[in-house]
Amino acid sequence: MANVYTPRQQRILLIASILVIAGFILFGLRQYMSAFLGAGILYVVFRPWFTNLVHKRKVNRRLVTILLMLFALIVIIMPFLALSLLLVDRIQYYSQNSGEILQLVNQLEKTTGIALTSQETVQSAIRQGTQFASRQFPSVVGGALDIIIIIGLLFVGLYFMFMEEEGFLKGLRRYLPFRDETIDELGVDLKNMVNANVLGQALVSLVQSLLTGLTLWIFGIPDAAFWGVVAFFFAFIPILGTPLVWGPAGLILLSQGETGRGAGILIVGVVVIINIDNLLRIVLAKRMGDVHPLITLAGIVLGVPIFGILGLVIGPLLLAYFIVLMRVFEKQNLQYCKDLTEREQKEARFQEKAAQS
Repeated sequence: MANVYTPRQQRILLIASILVIAGFILFGLRQYMSAFLGAGILYVVFRPWFTNLVHKRKVNRRLVTILLMLFALIVIIMPFLALSLLLVDRIQYYSQNSGEILQLVNQLEKTTGIALTSQETVQSAIRQGTQFASRQFPSVVGGALDIIIIIGLLFVGLYFMFMEEEGFLKGLRRYLPFRDETIDELGVDLKNMVNANVLGQALVSLVQSLLTGLTLWIFGIPDAAFWGVVAFFFAFIPILGTPLVWGPAGLILLSQGETGRGAGILIVGVVVIINIDNLLRIVLAKRMGDVHPLITLAGIVLGVPIFGILGLVIGPLLLAYFIVLMRVFEKQNLQYCKDLTEREQKEARFQEKAAQS
């Protein structure tokens, strides 16, 4: 019995069915997409080590994979999770003790003689800020199972990427809609983007966090370690970054009459912390690749509402990937137009010779 659909209709319906089913899958896994994106990021970060140990030195593949996963868990995942949980704890503390923040606001108003805002507005802002921040960080009480599932999916994906690397890369080459030479260039660009957004930015944020926490501790600011953790996350935000932490600390001390301590924090912040930040970014840009601050800022705005605190890394990375893909599309499209023009010219010359003969 003949099929009621033409071959063209069959092809269109098949593509539509694949897209619909893929949409349902992505929608069902949307809560855990950060696990698969994280696995891809860690794969790119650790691949040079894996290649050197497994392909060059002929070390057992399974052993290297397990060691890399343990390294990622101990050095990257657990510290990041601990910092997040510490920050959640302090956010909850300040939300329950908003009187301390109100006292600082009142002190600033007395010092400057300017009525900044009402107490009701400050309390409302504190509540809203606390609710927003709590949604972006993992919670031990409400999200322990989700954290376990995300970490589990991340390491399962990372394990199979390394253990079945050849098949994984072959599948990418087979299904990505690019030419082989374009895929090679794309791989280099994506690697540079990962290095710049993940390794480079994390290193800069860590240094900024340590410097900010140490500065606040030296000048006797309470909870200096906590504010150092806050500075780590703020350091991902270009231009603003750590001045959002040490700047208010210095100004508050000045408003309280602590001129020496307040001026000391501001001087160290401007002269040391900001300059070291700029120096690190210049050095890392040469070694790991450079990403425009506007891309990073837009990526953070995009990523944090979708992926929570991990959006500080994943958001800029996705936006950078999009820009790389647009460049690849532009290059491949220009090559296609060039090839098409050459074919048309050949056909025109062939027809001209045929007409003359």
